[in-house]
Amino acid sequence: MNLKLREELREDLMFDLESERRVLSSMLHSEDACIEAYSLLSTSDFYSPKHAAVFELIISLFEREIHPTYVEMLKEAHSLGLLTNPQDIEELKYIAEHYIDDENIKYWIKKVKDKSKLRKFEAFLRKNYQVLGEQQEIDVEQTLMAAEEELTNLTALEIDDWIDTPEDMANLGYNEVERRFLRFKEIKEKHKGVIPLDGLPTGFDNLNHITLGYKPGDLIILGAQTGHGKTAFALHTAKAIAVDNKKNILYLNTEMSREQIALRWGSILSGIEHDRIRSGDINETELSIIVNGYSRLRESGFYSYPCPNLTPEKTISIARKFKAQKDIQMMIVDYIGRMDKLDMRLQEWQILEQIVKAQKMLAQNLKIAVMCLVQLNPDGTLQGAKRMKNECDLMLKLSPISREELEENEELKKYLNPNYYIFIEKNRDGRSGVRIPVNFDLQKQTMKDAERVAI
Repeated sequence: MNLKLREELREDLMFDLESERRVLSSMLHSEDACIEAYSLLSTSDFYSPKHAAVFELIISLFEREIHPTYVEMLKEAHSLGLLTNPQDIEELKYIAEHYIDDENIKYWIKKVKDKSKLRKFEAFLRKNYQVLGEQQEIDVEQTLMAAEEELTNLTALEIDDWIDTPEDMANLGYNEVERRFLRFKEIKEKHKGVIPLDGLPTGFDNLNHITLGYKPGDLIILGAQTGHGKTAFALHTAKAIAVDNKKNILYLNTEMSREQIALRWGSILSGIEHDRIRSGDINETELSIIVNGYSRLRESGFYSYPCPNLTPEKTISIARKFKAQKDIQMMIVDYIGRMDKLDMRLQEWQILEQIVKAQKMLAQNLKIAVMCLVQLNPDGTLQGAKRMKNECDLMLKLSPISREELEENEELKKYLNPNYYIFIEKNRDGRSGVRIPVNFDLQKQTMKDAERVAI
């Protein structure tokens, strides 16, 4: 085989410009393609420097919620002093015009990624061959172990994966103990014994005290029967995080219209009965209070996404987009029982279990808290999938307190008008089996910790 032919075969093996162009073209035509490529590729995965520059421009626009059209790309490139060569502009125009939105975007992304891995493998071989050529005496065991570790990282692990050595684990443990020691010391000296949160506020002081907040990577399941406050709880959580603390949160709504959600916020933020707001039976003073409430919502981090045809795959795509563009700290799915079931051969409990597993992986990969609302049976058990409980980090149940229990339970008599429990059925990082009395005002759509009776 002659040298030229061998070099051409090597080029075919090491890079695929056609696949790179198809990925970039899809990103110019499809938001879904942008989301997939943003999550799976990096600039270094592109062999062509021009293609890498185009990818970086597209991502820059996507993160700022600007649709990456050919015109927007030219404007962005001009502002950054990039793609100044007429040939570069022609290349971009060719990519934008000669390829179409490709539904098989994952296939082309994989081809680009695979070629990138091969180039890294070639670099690995060249480096180690150079080591053998330059050193007269080699510590064989050390050389082989270093090569084995590098090759393992290349073949078995993704960039974001991490293997803890004994030293890593010991250092991590020491740092965590020291951090908690200093925090406890600060609590005693500055915070008068009140433990600060490790995560996002729950909206309830007693729940904060037990859980220390909703943490990145946590999957929270909130169960309640129909009409017993699932959505009110979710929006109360959203208020605590997005309105009161200005953290960005994504609310996936499968049941209510945009208008219904907006009206609920009017009641939550004003304390005025929901039925009166819906009917318009309010006076001018109350209207002013409601308007002031909406001004708080306007300045908040609450993002609502109405999606009656939600699927597990769509939650992943939407969450990736909002993480990239809005840096969301939490996603709430209201509720998973209404998700479309793509494989009708599976039983309901299998489908729900798969949905919850997908949300857990999403929480861990994006480092956000994910709350899933689920339906409870009349007996308080989880509808559809008992094994969903195994996947979650925190499982909460919201249930009304019966009149008989109010009359007979001496502990409840220490509170003013408690009418609901938040029951912590599972808490991976703390106490479980705890019932927290709360007051749920159905008319005002508000929740709060039940106040203790003054002694």
